Amino acid sequence: MEVSMGPHHPSTHGVFRMNVVLDGERIVKLKPVFGYLHRNHEKLGEGMTWLASMPFTDRLDYLCAMTNNWAYALAVERLTGLQPPERAEYIRVVLAELTRLLNHTCLAGFLLQDTGAMGTPLMYAFREREKILDLFEALSGSRMMCNYQRFGGCRVDVSPAWLAAARKVVDAYPRFLDEFEALVTGNEIVMARTQGVGRVAPELAVAAGVTGPMLRACGVDYDIRKVDGYGLYPRFHFRVPLGDHGDTYDRYMIRVLEMRESIGILKQAIDGIPDGPILDPKAKGRGLRPPAGEAYGRIEGPKGEIGFFLVSDGTPNPSRYRVRAPSFVNLTILEDMCLGHTVADAVVILGSIDIVLGEVDR
Repeated sequence: MEVSMGPHHPSTHGVFRMNVVLDGERIVKLKPVFGYLHRNHEKLGEGMTWLASMPFTDRLDYLCAMTNNWAYALAVERLTGLQPPERAEYIRVVLAELTRLLNHTCLAGFLLQDTGAMGTPLMYAFREREKILDLFEALSGSRMMCNYQRFGGCRVDVSPAWLAAARKVVDAYPRFLDEFEALVTGNEIVMARTQGVGRVAPELAVAAGVTGPMLRACGVDYDIRKVDGYGLYPRFHFRVPLGDHGDTYDRYMIRVLEMRESIGILKQAIDGIPDGPILDPKAKGRGLRPPAGEAYGRIEGPKGEIGFFLVSDGTPNPSRYRVRAPSFVNLTILEDMCLGHTVADAVVILGSIDIVLGEVDR
């Protein structure tokens, strides 16, 4: 039997479709179908100024605007040689790790809802998400579409009051994680729905270009914060959690463990942030004309490697603008993860990948 799940279906996390071939309840073939949300992002980027693309990056993964901004800014900085001041680098780390907390918290809530836990886990997650969005709004003027990073630094400075509010949120986060795990992590229904479900072999994950928590859940020790050491990450002490089985339960647990590591990074960064400027004085903004050449800037986003490949011909806009989106790449092995499982399992497996259609359908 052939079943079409979506494009408007609660399991599909956006305008996305799964064409599934079943033998009874078991999946024997699955084809992901997307393109319903295509917004021509990359072609638009080639027709506008370098700076004008910054707010468009917010709309790729609209949960993670701050990290999208950073990856794009990093690519342009490699083209131009602009160097963010130390204070700006600290601010970027703080915002990136707050974004990681926000993203992983939402993933945990959505994943539990996909397993059938209606309401409570998701509302607990969104309660904590609101606290981080309030910080983003106070700093950038927007809760989600922040348009905050700039080439060579940041748009506005953080105040002592903002840092104090951020530290208050960070200090309270472990209690939320403890309570959430007490309710969820050892729950026998959650374990039955996730353990051994949607396993991914490390070899397949590497061959498919999978990155982020999905890759580390397979036991592959690869985190761009450690590998590239971009920003100021080499200054901070944190470990890279790894899974043993590569199943849905490991993908959930990796996110929980990463949130605890992010809390440690945030405490170090907030306590150590220095005084000083937040923007390279050579930064020009709208009048930017990078020298002819190409650059690729990538960071460890909450969902995996997000990167921008840019080609400059010396004009005010890119001649090539290409996005490496983790949601799209990680989604390519969905069929391999679902084969042999039931339709109900496919819903949970898709949820554990953590996709946002804004960066799948660029």
